[in-house]
Amino acid sequence: MVIEQTLVLIKPDGIKKSLTGNILTKLSNSKMTIVGSKLVKVYKDLAEKHYYHLKNTFFFSNLIDYIQGKIYGDHWNRVLAFVYQGDNAIAKIRKIAGATNPEEADSDSIRGSYGRITTKGIYENVVHCSSDSLESEREIKLWFNPTEIYNLIYATKEVLLKMEKKIVWK
Repeated sequence: MVIEQTLVLIKPDGIKKSLTGNILTKLSNSKMTIVGSKLVKVYKDLAEKHYYHLKNTFFFSNLIDYIQGKIYGDHWNRVLAFVYQGDNAIAKIRKIAGATNPEEADSDSIRGSYGRITTKGIYENVVHCSSDSLESEREIKLWFNPTEIYNLIYATKEVLLKMEKKIVWK
């Protein structure tokens, strides 16, 4: 038994098309446990850090606009982020998600059921899931703080931060 964690993002097109419930239902078939979840407004720096490995591709700027929801208007600039945990979580979640290219994904997978390729060639594949354990750790640490995860899944340390600006409730 290999207990793993994986990041899953329901992208702006999944939210815009009201597919959240359908996607979560399909993901529940994995029998994984959700150990973190939140709604995230995706700023450019987060999007670029997430897709840093694709920085030198011709489609990078379109990809950044897509994950930020810019192609749908300002109202859709958010994703739902989840951390799933369980036995072989990465492979199980990736199988349920399907191939990155919606046209190559199994028809019963998330991307096969709900994804499409736009006329501009953008893969609207409604979800992101980590590709391997190294990417999973990098992505989870990018999208979540340790206190936002139900169990401590990676080593942490306590630090005192000075002059940190934070938005707080009035």
